Amino acid sequence: MAPGEPGWVFVPTLRQRIAKSPRELEDLVRVLVECIAGEPRADPLAQVPGGRVWRRRGGAPVKLTGFFVHHLRIHMKHLLPTLCVAIACCAPLFAHAQVPVQANANHEQLLASADARLAANKRLVYDFWREVFEGGHMELADKYMAESYIQHNPNVPTGRAAFVGFFSKVAKPKPIEPRVKAPLVAITAEGDLVILSFVREAADPKDATRKYTTTWFDMFRIEGGKIAEHWDAAPKQ
Repeated sequence: MAPGEPGWVFVPTLRQRIAKSPRELEDLVRVLVECIAGEPRADPLAQVPGGRVWRRRGGAPVKLTGFFVHHLRIHMKHLLPTLCVAIACCAPLFAHAQVPVQANANHEQLLASADARLAANKRLVYDFWREVFEGGHMELADKYMAESYIQHNPNVPTGRAAFVGFFSKVAKPKPIEPRVKAPLVAITAEGDLVILSFVREAADPKDATRKYTTTWFDMFRIEGGKIAEHWDAAPKQ
């Protein structure tokens, strides 16, 4: 493709568009692949509420914005070069896409440690999470938590009694499960600290129809065989 041909100006325009609307780019690539494959098309640029679609005979319509409709008309004679450009522009997005956070189903492996004290600390925190936090059995709090328990989460008051009072209002006792239900990634123990790492799923702020995963951390300090202090990443609500 030589400078001055319609496809030449398509490159920088498309690149500027990618960051704002990657899903439109995906649609464009899909449509162009179908065009090159020679799939029969009917009413290819039909106007519908909310935007234009590339309507395929015998298949579901693919929604396109006016931006891509305009370029499809211009580049109908240059489908292959345009597809190459689109794929080249997509490549950095795919190459740098997030690897989803995965839970580790082998909890016994997570709890294991060659150091007996670290293994005991891991088990203490694990069972606290399973029985008190997830199970809602606040009557077991004194089994796991020091009376002077220090809380750093800005939404929960400090102290064991305050913890019990707070969670008694929002958590009802339920049967205690043999395993932590939350998707655990790792249990890390060092010195008197234990960190639980979890998979956390959230809605994509750029596209509410999509989800992404990140990692949540809860850290505990153990003193005298009980949980004495807690940290996490929660913002004040």
